[in-house]
Amino acid sequence: MIKVLRLICILFLFTGNAQKSNSPYVWDWKKDAIWTGAGIGGTALGLLAIKNKTPLTEIEVENLLKDEVFFLDRWAAGYYSEKASNISDIPFYAAFGTPLILALDPQANDHSLILAGLYIESLSTTSALFTLTAGLVNRSRPLVYGDEVPLGEKLRITARRSFYSGHVAASATATFFAAKVYSDFHPDSPWTPYIWAAAATIPAGV
Repeated sequence: MIKVLRLICILFLFTGNAQKSNSPYVWDWKKDAIWTGAGIGGTALGLLAIKNKTPLTEIEVENLLKDEVFFLDRWAAGYYSEKASNISDIPFYAAFGTPLILALDPQANDHSLILAGLYIESLSTTSALFTLTAGLVNRSRPLVYGDEVPLGEKLRITARRSFYSGHVAASATATFFAAKVYSDFHPDSPWTPYIWAAAATIPAGV
């Protein structure tokens, strides 16, 4: 994540020009910097909470019953696919680059530094919400109910942070950020519906 944020800053910095157009956004160092810092701090606390989570024991795993899973989630109990997990990483990482497409837009590119700051602020907020939730909520992944899943996978700390999906949340933040910025700079663009559709499709694919 840190490498991604660093790349975002560099790319926005080198594509930025002198401001020639009006922007619907402003950067307030007092408010936005504090909010971003709080997001980074919340993320650190969340990661600490995740690290200190208590994993399931072998006895607990053996006593798990699919019939006790909430009925809306029961259909997925036991699902496990390393291949599907690896495939989902492709749109996940690709999503982070979608706001960089705005560098090709002359109007948005005029305000690239502000947009970079707001993008990082958005990602830090999502990251804090996810890590804190994942660290405080003990919700087991579907794989812990799978009969053919290696026991080692079930006993990992990550097996107890199924709520909610950080991959989907982060990719949605990136794509919807790009769609929102484009829409605000081009409120009358005929491309807007298609851009929002694409923004929703990527995290849905993840």
